[in-house]
Amino acid sequence: MSSSSPPRIAGAILTVDDVTVRFETPEGPVIAADDVSFTVKDGEFLSIIGPSGCGKSTVFNVIGGLLTHHEGTVRVAGETINGPHQSIGMVFQEESTFPWRTVTANVAFPLELTGMPKQKRIERARYFIKMVGLDGFENRYPGELSGGMRQRVSLARTLASEPKILLMDEPFAALDEQTRLLLGDKVLQIQQQLRQTTLLITHNITEAVQMSDRILVMTYRPGKVKRIVDIDLPRPRTSEIVGSEAFGRYVAQIWNDLREEASRGLRDEEAHVLHHEAASS
Repeated sequence: MSSSSPPRIAGAILTVDDVTVRFETPEGPVIAADDVSFTVKDGEFLSIIGPSGCGKSTVFNVIGGLLTHHEGTVRVAGETINGPHQSIGMVFQEESTFPWRTVTANVAFPLELTGMPKQKRIERARYFIKMVGLDGFENRYPGELSGGMRQRVSLARTLASEPKILLMDEPFAALDEQTRLLLGDKVLQIQQQLRQTTLLITHNITEAVQMSDRILVMTYRPGKVKRIVDIDLPRPRTSEIVGSEAFGRYVAQIWNDLREEASRGLRDEEAHVLHHEAASS
């Protein structure tokens, strides 16, 4: 697939046009993302996958407004943005609950910042706590919860602000495979219930195929769009589909796309180590 500007698609809520990000390092400039272009339709679930160092988290940070020094444009519903936007909510890999707040107080925190009356924000917080499957744990503290439960608290907190677009950067990376699959089921259930437009950054092929309508595969640095794969599997979809023959074919296809890029990354890392060893000897 070409990395040129994407066509204007009716119903596209998010458009990324020719985004390029350069970083200055002690060893010279590095292009983390190179002319990355894609669109996401309203209500779609898109995963971005690629080898380590391909720039997928850089793209995430550009869309989320955490990284504003870039070329190209990002538009939400036709509006060009360059910074945090109220239509976009973010869930990160790092555990981000406040240990001194209960589950309810954690989820209600962004509503508190907007000045929402206490009773109303507690009611909304409890609604989303129930949605992520944590009813009964409203008065617990994060230290009393498992890692997967704490990530569900983070998800509920982001959903409580009712963003139009949900960005998730490897939110389940620290969890075991079984928990990842089951939390994937929960996220899919919520996404279908809310018709939430969702972008997932991941390096896990199974996770991407399980959850996505489309998967964007990135090349190794400089990160470009290598291919976008349509996932034609029935919905509603659960982790039960992981064992199907069709699911296995998608995993194999995407691994074939990634294998060359991951090998390039491995060779680059080896060359980098050898260079430093030679320079220091």
